[in-house]
Amino acid sequence: MTDNIAGKAIVVTGASSGMGAAAARHLARKGAALVLGARRSDRIAALAAEINQAGGRAKPVTTDVTKAEELQRLVDAAVETYGRIDVLINNAGVMPLSPLQRLKIAEWDQMIDVNLKGVLYGVAAALPYMIKQNSGHIINLSSVAGHKLFGGSAVYSATKFAVRALSEGLRQEMAAYNIRTTIISPGAVKTELLNHISERDVQQANQDYVGEVGLPPETFARLVAFAINEPDDVGINEILFRPTAQEL
Repeated sequence: MTDNIAGKAIVVTGASSGMGAAAARHLARKGAALVLGARRSDRIAALAAEINQAGGRAKPVTTDVTKAEELQRLVDAAVETYGRIDVLINNAGVMPLSPLQRLKIAEWDQMIDVNLKGVLYGVAAALPYMIKQNSGHIINLSSVAGHKLFGGSAVYSATKFAVRALSEGLRQEMAAYNIRTTIISPGAVKTELLNHISERDVQQANQDYVGEVGLPPETFARLVAFAINEPDDVGINEILFRPTAQEL
């Protein structure tokens, strides 16, 4: 069995809860050196302290992914602390679902800023280091909604379809630099994403469904580890996972 996680410097955005926090804990147990980014400083500080007290390595950096300079600071912290950046997990995302006719324009802008521009800013911060190293791995979060649409998902799906297109372009352009890319598209997972939905009828329908069939965030953590742990000459380019019971 390969051991391609221990010692790697890994940056995780959206690390304050849900899938990001689960991935951080799981990768720390496997020996990764982590930099944790999120807006909620208290949460990532507590998570970093938990990891460090358990014998792992984690540094918290307060980060708003809608600001390119803050993502640059996050990635710079990995290089300053560990000497390199091996993996960037662009996990931060929001999902305020709503039908288009309700004209939630501010929420549309938020999804574009976080889900798409936040990924681009992360890529922009990490690529110069990874190209210089001639190695690296960028993991971008899409969604089942990046493969198909459902009620109220038009703008959210648009951002997640865009992440898949961006990631495939990144894969093609970075092959010459030995930089791996992975798209991970989760189905129903029990996280705080549903809290972002301001339309109560849409929120209730999704909470009922995810509450019934949703997977724990640790499922995502295991799949992230799988993609990273493969030898460097193997690119796990896309993972789509769902609860077995999910029809959508």
